[in-house]
Amino acid sequence: MGKIISVVNQKGGVGKTTTAVNLAAGIGKKGKKVLIVDADPQGNTTSAYGIDKRKLSVSVYDLLIGKAKAENAIIKTAFQGVDVIPCNMNLAGAEVELISLNNREAQLKSALCLVKPYYDYIFIDCPPSLGLITINALCASDSVLVPIQCEYFALEGLSQLIGTVRQVKRLFNPTIEIEGIVLTMFDGRLNLTQQVVGEVKKFFKNELFSTTIPRAVRLSEAPSHGKPIQYYDPRNKGCIAYDNLAAEFIKRNGG
Repeated sequence: MGKIISVVNQKGGVGKTTTAVNLAAGIGKKGKKVLIVDADPQGNTTSAYGIDKRKLSVSVYDLLIGKAKAENAIIKTAFQGVDVIPCNMNLAGAEVELISLNNREAQLKSALCLVKPYYDYIFIDCPPSLGLITINALCASDSVLVPIQCEYFALEGLSQLIGTVRQVKRLFNPTIEIEGIVLTMFDGRLNLTQQVVGEVKKFFKNELFSTTIPRAVRLSEAPSHGKPIQYYDPRNKGCIAYDNLAAEFIKRNGG
């Protein structure tokens, strides 16, 4: 039985999608079977795997509103071990449609439970908000992975997110846990970075991954070529970091 992990941060621009895309690819290259679900209406994960959003006949939107099964939305990618459930702009209207549905917070969970046994890990790239789509992702998940940027307001946003996870745990999903926290856009030369690291360790020492993700231009370039960093520039420091994170992630989960 696979494990479902939501990659979440309600703040934009913290490396959430970059982490989802490249961590999934790194784990796939290590021989695991991975599904990545693009639940962000921007559809950046879909594009990062070279999938044309304009040509989709089935997407995560259809899963959320109950019009399609997950198996019919899965796209096999050209990258080792990784499949994608893509999204397009239709997803932007899903929150409104979900409001009128019974059991609206569990639509994604119902859809993914049918394909969960076929994967080692399923990652859900969530939107940068804490609305109904993110709640659906949290209800479907076994754990939550939180990328945070090394900046002043990082802990404030992290505290809010942890509060939301606890609320979901209490109301909808009693088994959800914090998978871990990943520091992104890391620059160890900056005093602010060291301060943020110190604060995160103070409150979330056990949850913090030892691998940090540096700022790297190639990480920003790779999605425009429709490739994860492992296939765009495997010698780049960003690729090395995500490969190390993939190894640490798999080790944490028992290999």
